[in-house]
Amino acid sequence: MKGRIFNGLRGKQFLLVLIVLVCTTIIFWAWKRTPFVSTLLPLQNQLKIISPEIIISTPPTYSIPGVREKKEKYIDKNLTHAPEITKKKNAYPVEDLSHAPKVREKKNNETGQRYDVKDLSHAPKVREKKNNETGQRYDVKDLSHAPKVREKKNNETRQRFDASPASAEITISHEETKKDENFTTFPMEKKGCNYGKGKWVADSRRPLYSGFGCKQWLSSMWACRLTQRPDFSYEGFRWQPDNCEMPEFEGSIFLKRMQDKTLAFVGDSLGRQQFQSLMCMITGGKDSPEVENVGWKYGLVKARGAVRPDGWAYRFPSTNTTILYYWSASLCELEPLSITNPATEYAMHLDRPATFLSWYLHRFDVLVLNTGHHWNRGKFNANRWVMYVGGIPNNNRALAAIGSAKNFTVYSVVKWLDSQLPKHPRLKAFFRTISPRHFVNGDWNTGGSCDNTTPLAGGRQVLQDKSSDPDAEGAVEGTGVKLLDITALSQLRDECHISRYSLKGTQNVHDCLHWCLPGVPDTWNEIVFAQL
Repeated sequence: MKGRIFNGLRGKQFLLVLIVLVCTTIIFWAWKRTPFVSTLLPLQNQLKIISPEIIISTPPTYSIPGVREKKEKYIDKNLTHAPEITKKKNAYPVEDLSHAPKVREKKNNETGQRYDVKDLSHAPKVREKKNNETGQRYDVKDLSHAPKVREKKNNETRQRFDASPASAEITISHEETKKDENFTTFPMEKKGCNYGKGKWVADSRRPLYSGFGCKQWLSSMWACRLTQRPDFSYEGFRWQPDNCEMPEFEGSIFLKRMQDKTLAFVGDSLGRQQFQSLMCMITGGKDSPEVENVGWKYGLVKARGAVRPDGWAYRFPSTNTTILYYWSASLCELEPLSITNPATEYAMHLDRPATFLSWYLHRFDVLVLNTGHHWNRGKFNANRWVMYVGGIPNNNRALAAIGSAKNFTVYSVVKWLDSQLPKHPRLKAFFRTISPRHFVNGDWNTGGSCDNTTPLAGGRQVLQDKSSDPDAEGAVEGTGVKLLDITALSQLRDECHISRYSLKGTQNVHDCLHWCLPGVPDTWNEIVFAQL
């Protein structure tokens, strides 16, 4: 009985083992012969992380106003653009993920690929920028720590952009200036501000000084309040540029900004008017006996037999600020051809700056140049000027015309000045555009006049972006010399000239070139002040 039971159990076990062996053999054979079975294993599931069709976008491009960029996409079935997979030291078979760390994934917006946030080999590169206000660096794509940006709309593309240019210079307010008693650097204006575009507006706070006063600095021939002129409504206007701030001029603030500095005007009689205007503006037209005459330091002394010196220089001792003017109607070097002959001709070197500039440029912190009204045949003959180029009399017919010679000189002087700026990094140089004349029905010596006394009869606004003095504008383009553009705004003020109301009251003689002071040249100085 026992033997039968044993034999039965042993027979069943043997049969079960045999079935297992047969099944194992079949599975192994199927594995060898049938590849599709492998799809049942986990390997393919893991490879689904990198799909056979990967859509990758090209890296982002920087957009330019007016140009639209299109992102191109491509399909890579062969994974030639897929990132390489780096192996770690503690590698494990992909079939067995029991020991794999949990992966926190993040999407690369540039490539569309997901990556482990702990493995940043495929992460997009981070461009950092420094927040000048906090000193903290931040991702340029993460602007939570970035300084607030003022936006402006581009009317051509309807795209908004940062209103403050990347290279904008830092401005320093009056309050900040007052806090720093040792302030010696210039707060700079925003680049791109066009002070020549704007409008004249009525202002009851004008003029900035009395036309009856300022006798210490103002020539009586330009003080229209001292003449028989009956109307002075022209004094009650100020210039308001578009999209630019024009700070209220204050003499004390100007002197503070110019502490231990020198401002020089070099040019013709219109430059002299601007010089006298600034002296009156700084002092408020009041007598200032503390101001020192330092003209001798610049060779500005009256020569024997001369009516006046070649210029003036005054120092404000409270801030050690010097304001000077040098008369150079052409801005080029004038050399007597015969020292012993009082009636000698003068070599007018069109390609050389005035000697005064080359001698004293290193002393200046602000320089304002101008020329224009002496470039006519009458002045050339009266002054006995002979054009020279390259050290010899000019033989170039293209320069024989006075207008061409003037432009050649302006370009030459600006080019020379620009070459000197690296040697004098503190120097801020301006070239003032030409002051307009308003003669009607003739010139100053042929019955021309300017009788209008109604303010802004010809309009009050300048809409153009370009200067009305293209020669000066072209000369400074691409240089470190700034354009002081006053032509168009002054063109609107034909009622502000001396006209026939001179001290002498000469019949039928009108001065439609020089300005009444206080008047338009005050505005020129306000624009200079705004850019300091």
